Amino acid sequence: MSIVKRSAWLGILLLLTGCWNSKDLQTMAYATALGIDYADGKYITYVQILNFSNIAKSENNQVGTRIPIWVGRGEGKTVSESLTSIYSTSQLRLFWGHVKAVIVSEALMKKGLPDVYDMLNRYRELRYNILFYGTNKPLDKLLSLTSMLNFSPIESLLTRPEQYYSQKSLILPVYGYKFIADLNEAGNSTMLPSLTANSVVWEEDQSRVSLYEINGAYFFNNDKYTAWLSQEDLKGARWLQTKLERTPLNAPKEHPIAALILEGPKYTVDAHVVNEKVRFTISLKIHAFIDEFREHATEAEIETSAETEIKNEILMSFHKGVNKRVDVLKLSETLYRKHPDVWKTHFKGKEFPLDKDSIEKIDVKVNITHSGKYKERK
Repeated sequence: MSIVKRSAWLGILLLLTGCWNSKDLQTMAYATALGIDYADGKYITYVQILNFSNIAKSENNQVGTRIPIWVGRGEGKTVSESLTSIYSTSQLRLFWGHVKAVIVSEALMKKGLPDVYDMLNRYRELRYNILFYGTNKPLDKLLSLTSMLNFSPIESLLTRPEQYYSQKSLILPVYGYKFIADLNEAGNSTMLPSLTANSVVWEEDQSRVSLYEINGAYFFNNDKYTAWLSQEDLKGARWLQTKLERTPLNAPKEHPIAALILEGPKYTVDAHVVNEKVRFTISLKIHAFIDEFREHATEAEIETSAETEIKNEILMSFHKGVNKRVDVLKLSETLYRKHPDVWKTHFKGKEFPLDKDSIEKIDVKVNITHSGKYKERK
């Protein structure tokens, strides 16, 4: 090769970019969940860190081996200052692209959430589809909870709520982008699932284990925190969730003749004005199958009993909400979307437009599609 050609090739090689800014993946700290609190004029943040080399499946890893969870704490007058204060002691570069959930405290909810979400959304590494929760429990304790069988903490209700919801649908998981969108919508009470730790159900070698549980929901009206309702209070709201996958019901509640599993609700909400007040009619159709047959009864009797229980639950949740001035059934939002002129005339500008008589009628039709592996008793 001539000297000229050799020099040309050397010049080209010098122009090639290198990997000067590359990072070794195994030497980075991966944030998987955040907790944000507010006290004494400062934001207090907690960062859950996992070592992905312990989580990745390999021949050397054994299912059930406990995976350590690290939680860092920061403070600052802004959320950004609070999070960046953790860098000084992190030892490793923090990567935020794997954050899957954010838990906010009651104190922060009462102060206001839009500014917090604005900061989180502006940082390029954080994604839009992050799950949002509220809590009144210590954030560092919640972020330190493990999963069942010592699986990865990622395999928990905190970051994979769809696993829980697909078996028992009660309170729908909420993503941050949807939560903020609902906060900005007119005629809407926005719901945020409430997260807690339950230590009375499961044991490991006869020692109590704390695991995540959704125990209710927080509600906001016009960006402002309004009230908290328990999971029991919100049982009736599940029937007006089109994403409801699978939910249990005793028919009747007190002395059940059958236990049912219901799925696939289809409902409509209609409104009309009576004496200058808006009244709603709810029509619901839902499929069911028999999970347990306890006493002799016909299919029609079971369906009628289930329909009565569903009506009672819807009214119960509605009245619980009205007492705390929140619209748990989203009736106002439905009116806003379907009949905007009626909403503007009768609801716009009112602090809380619903009353205990706002629901005029509820029609429920339950259709039992099958009775499991056994035939119905005769």
